[in-house]
Amino acid sequence: MHSGTFRTRLIAVFLFFFVSLLFLALRLFYLQVIRHHFYYKLASEQHTVSVEVPPTRGTIFDRSMRVLAVNLNSNSVFVNAREVKDKKALARTLAKILELKESYVMQRLARDKAFVWIKRKITPQEAETIKKLKLEGVAIIKESKRFYPDRSLASHVIGTVDIDNVGLEGLELYYNKYLKGESGWLISTQDAKRKLLESYQYEFIPPKNGFSLVLSIDEVIQNIAERELRKMYEKYNAKGASIVVMDPKTGDVLALANFPNFDLNEPGKRPPDSIRNRAINDFFEPGSIFKIVAASGLLEEKLVTFSTKFDCENGQWKVGRRILHDHRPHGILTFKEVIELSSNIGTVKAASLLGAARMFKYLEAFGFREKTGIDLPGEVAGVNRPLSGWSKVSMYAIPMGHEVTSTAIQLACAIAVIADNGYLVRPRVVKAVLDDKGQVIKEVPVSVRRKVLSPQTVFKMRSILMGVVKSGTGKKAGMEDYTAGGKTGTAQKVDPGGTYSHNRFVGSFIGFAPVENPVLAVAVCVDEPHTVYYGGDVAAPVFKKVVDDSLKYLNTQGGYAAK
Repeated sequence: MHSGTFRTRLIAVFLFFFVSLLFLALRLFYLQVIRHHFYYKLASEQHTVSVEVPPTRGTIFDRSMRVLAVNLNSNSVFVNAREVKDKKALARTLAKILELKESYVMQRLARDKAFVWIKRKITPQEAETIKKLKLEGVAIIKESKRFYPDRSLASHVIGTVDIDNVGLEGLELYYNKYLKGESGWLISTQDAKRKLLESYQYEFIPPKNGFSLVLSIDEVIQNIAERELRKMYEKYNAKGASIVVMDPKTGDVLALANFPNFDLNEPGKRPPDSIRNRAINDFFEPGSIFKIVAASGLLEEKLVTFSTKFDCENGQWKVGRRILHDHRPHGILTFKEVIELSSNIGTVKAASLLGAARMFKYLEAFGFREKTGIDLPGEVAGVNRPLSGWSKVSMYAIPMGHEVTSTAIQLACAIAVIADNGYLVRPRVVKAVLDDKGQVIKEVPVSVRRKVLSPQTVFKMRSILMGVVKSGTGKKAGMEDYTAGGKTGTAQKVDPGGTYSHNRFVGSFIGFAPVENPVLAVAVCVDEPHTVYYGGDVAAPVFKKVVDDSLKYLNTQGGYAAK
């Protein structure tokens, strides 16, 4: 009896352990085989952190492959907020090291996330301090930071990027799709306490770096232009100033500058009036500079010769209820002298031979009713009415540069027509796009928009504009070693009430050199200079110095043979 009871108990115990082992085996099979992918994913999510790795943004070079914008390695600090026990103490420590508000850091630490940015692109000193402290949950990751070695040079051309290296302004914005590249991902392993293990970091998807740009800008000529423009800007306490230096044959913008400008490495500290690119954003009445349009039209249509005479009425001419003035009184002048001495009365009388329809035709032909097409964001075309919108007095105003508006880049393109045998070219700032091996993947071709003038008219206009520099209103643009042609302009600005101001002016000069074979076409525009404001006094000397130094530089580089 006792042996039967023992046997029964033994079988029961055996069955119990057999069923238990079978259950455990089935459970293990279920967990490790059937539910493998679920638990593998869950474990991975608990032990790995995915971090986006930004690509290296493309470099920006000048035309001689000198670096204007580049990416440097930088450190950024982040926190696994879930593993921080004393968040107040950590917030206090990080705020002091990184020069942040403690409340801001505390707000970041309050997030229930395994990855929270605290501060990106910190200084080497800040990174070293954090590494030494070995703070709980705090880690540092490498990023790239945009750096501009020449600081403010060509600031309005190059533009800026945000904290993620995405273009915001200038070429950084316009060519962002080429420069930015594609992000990759960094997988970082953490232990059971969610502490990041640096030795177990690897790239899952490597980033694709951005393409580079080769500009038409010449760093040396850009420096020359900015140096001379700044001197004038400060000397005459101007509100603003712009300069454009072009190769008239190709449309290459060799220099483009505005004042005030700003430090590209510290865009957050710039004053509001330094942000916009005045050379392509600001439009204004050009004044007497615009006389090149009427003069070119008259010569092209063969309505005048150099010796055609006009009575300039000793400086005052009554037209209906208005009195037209010259800045100096003149009597009888030849057509050539009318332009050289910038007589308003003589120009308007000559333009009457052209008529409104043909005047409008040349206004359009020179590009004053359209954008130039320069590869920079934010270009405007000015506000110029169609012929149907002209009034009875428009033909007394437009030939001398009133009732029309233009930008500095439009004026540079207009004078380039005369420098380039009558062709209107599209200005370009970028010549080519390169891949990370330096191979050209895209070229920006030279683009001729249209033919405006015949070679005969161009030859005559060059002669007239050389006379402007030799003996007319542009004498301060003359150089000893090179011949130059150009035109001065002084325009009254319009007050808020709609009347012309008597104390706010735009002084300008446009020109080219050398006259025999123009290499450079330049526009200089000065907004509200004080107390001198004539274009021949404030803008022409800038042209002289920039062109003289630039031509000598180009000659030494083999880019121009002096006559």
